[in-house]
This record gives sequence, C-alpha cells and structure tokens, in this order.
Amino acid sequence: MSSHSISRRAVIGGLSAAPLVITSRALGGNGVPPASDRIAIAFIGLGTRGGDGLVKHFTKLPECQCVATCDPFKDRREHWASYIDGVYGERDGKASHKSCATYSDLRELLRRKDIDAVAIATPDHWHVPAAIAAVKAGKDIYVEKPLGLTVQQNLALRKAVNKHKRIFQYGTQQRSMPHLLHGCELVRNGRIGKVHTVEVIAPAGSPGGVKTPMPVPEGFDYDLWLGPAPVAPYTKDRCIGYGRYFIYDYSIGYLGGWGAHPLDIMQWGLGTDETTPVEYEGTGVIPKEGLFDAVTTWEMQCKYASGIQVKFNSGPINLTKFIGPDGWIALSREKARSEAHPKSLFTSEIKAGELRLHNSVNHYQDFLTSIKSRKPTVNPIESAVSSDAISQLSDIAIRTGRKIAWDPVKERIVGDAEAAKMLSRPMRKPWRL
Repeated sequence: MSSHSISRRAVIGGLSAAPLVITSRALGGNGVPPASDRIAIAFIGLGTRGGDGLVKHFTKLPECQCVATCDPFKDRREHWASYIDGVYGERDGKASHKSCATYSDLRELLRRKDIDAVAIATPDHWHVPAAIAAVKAGKDIYVEKPLGLTVQQNLALRKAVNKHKRIFQYGTQQRSMPHLLHGCELVRNGRIGKVHTVEVIAPAGSPGGVKTPMPVPEGFDYDLWLGPAPVAPYTKDRCIGYGRYFIYDYSIGYLGGWGAHPLDIMQWGLGTDETTPVEYEGTGVIPKEGLFDAVTTWEMQCKYASGIQVKFNSGPINLTKFIGPDGWIALSREKARSEAHPKSLFTSEIKAGELRLHNSVNHYQDFLTSIKSRKPTVNPIESAVSSDAISQLSDIAIRTGRKIAWDPVKERIVGDAEAAKMLSRPMRKPWRL
C-alpha cells in the first residue's frame, strides 16, 4: 500500500465517492476477521490525540486494519506508521511486516479507494475541511472534538455527511462511559423531576506563547499545516504544545476544546441533541499579550426555549450537574467525581419500559459497528453540531460583550448583524469548504 504521487493542487471538491474495497491480505487466526470483513482506516493528524488517543485504540480492534498515516510532520507520520506495522507484525508473527503508508497531504491519502474510513485529530481549524474532503471521497469519519472553527463550518459538514450518507462519530468519548450513560438515563427518566438548571464546568485555558519568528523545522510542511488559516510566521509555540489550542486563528480555546465534553453530556441528558439554548450572555478573559488570544476563563449564562437555565463556567474540573426539584446528579468523566443527591440515585436501576439510551462501551468499536450496520453512532453529526454551537455562540457573546439571541430552527443569530458575521470566517485560498 504505497503512496500515490498526486498533485497538491488537486481539488478537494472533485474527490468522488468510493465503494468498499479492502485489499489487505486475509490474516486468519488470532481472532482476526478475514480481509473482506475488516474496515480499512487511515489517520489524519498524528499529534498526542491522534497517536496515543486514536492509533493505539484502533489497532486493538480486530475488525479494522490501520493502513495509512497523514501529517505535515514527517517524524509523526513515520513514527505511527512504524508503530502500526509493529503491532500487526507481532500479531501476525512477522517482524518485517510493512503495509502502513505515510502521507503529508491528506488529498493524496483520500484518493485511495481501498480506505473506508478516516480518524481526524488535526488542529481544530483543519477538522471540518478535512472531514468534508473525506466525506466527498466516500469515507466514513471519526472527528475529534471540538467539531469546527465556526458554526458555518459545522453546518456545512452536517450537510455533507447527510448528503453523502456517511457514518460520523464525534470523538468526545464520554458517551461511551457506563457511569455517564447511567446518569443521563436517570435524568431522562425523571429521577430528579423536571430539570430546571444545569451547571457545566470545563477546564480553563492559558495565556502565553512566544511570537518571535523561528526557522521552520526540517521535515515539516508548515504551509500545509496552516492550510485554510491566515499566513503567519512560524514559531514553535504556534504549532507545538498549546498553541494549536489557544490561538484564535486555529481554535476558540478550551471553551470549545474542553467545553465539548460536559456540554455534550448536558445535551444527552436533556435530550436536546437537535436543538440548543436560545440566549447566551456572559464574560470571559482574552489575553492582550503573547501569542495566545483565545478565551482563557469564562462565566456564561444560557437559556433554552423550554426555560431551562444553564451556567457554563471555566473551572478546575469537567462536570455536568443536572438540578431538578427532587434532587441533582453531577456527572464527571472521572467516576469518582460523579455525585448525586440523594446518594441513592446512582443505585437506582432503569426499569423495563423506561427510556434507554444508545449503549456503547467502546467509542472506537461503536464507530466500526456503525460502519457495518449503517446505523447512527452514539455521537452522530446532529449531536456534534448542537453541542459545539453552544461553545461557538458563547465565544461570540464574550467577544461582542452582548447577549446573543439564537434561533435554533433557522440556525441564525437574531437581531445582531455584527455578531451574525462571526458565524463564519474567511479561508485562505485555495482552501474551501
């Protein structure tokens, strides 16, 4: 499975859908399905999350075959390709096993018709452009959180996923944690009565970053890394470490990056995956010095059309607390931090006839299962768009200093033309949605 030499000027929009064709050799034994039953998956973006977070998980699943890595950093794509070959070589008893191809440019990778799905863990500003290109190329997609850089990007991806009938999994992982599933089922089945308030906490960001230009490291395609973002001088803090999270050209910061987790659980627990709050008001801190200029800390108040109030603040933990007249349930990804009042709520069982939510015990396996069944994942595109919009609209409220009114049906900001313009951002040519 070697790389193809394809011009980087290839037009993303011209990529066509491809049928399911897996050319990997049948491996037999070791509980590994034959080639015809395995899903060929590639990885776009091989930083910490893409490598340790995705490659290491997918290579454990016998239903898929990891066939390619793609990253502008040569050392990253080669390291994880070697890791994949090592895993399969050990599994198959062949130390010289080499089949994982490497790519710098995602457009070259997406030309391969034998790739069924891609896992995207690029910097945030590349999530949606890469995902739309993959969908148009006929690939199912696993996309790390947060979803996109703007609301407009998210809506464009949802349209593409539905048009091309692709499977989408949002990489928030928490919906596949049993204690969070149980907690949300308790809320949905009325154990605390009708929820009137939700308190959401997500870790804060940070100021900093050195602006001094530096030489671009050998083996790194910096222009490709920037992609649709504005041209800017290279500095290590821009591309390595926290820069990709805290620079507004590439991200809205932890407001979205960490906020995605507890906000997604709020939407799941409330049963509001296809809508969002209608009002957003609050304050946040935006650094005035250094390279980092995304919101670092924030205090937001939001309200659903139903009247449910939301307090969305930065803090030391990841938490979603549902409050009703009969008690409260606070859910964290760390099970030990999850609490309830009364405490007996967590021992309450969901009875026959009560609402049950999608039961996924493994977020990555759930993606593969949906690829085979063509049924929605535990975290489909609709839920990703709605929860991500809460972060995006909170960011707009903070930056304008005004209350934002949102129409969740028409999906537009009401009565504020200046704020409405912030629902989209220009993209550097030749990149486009």
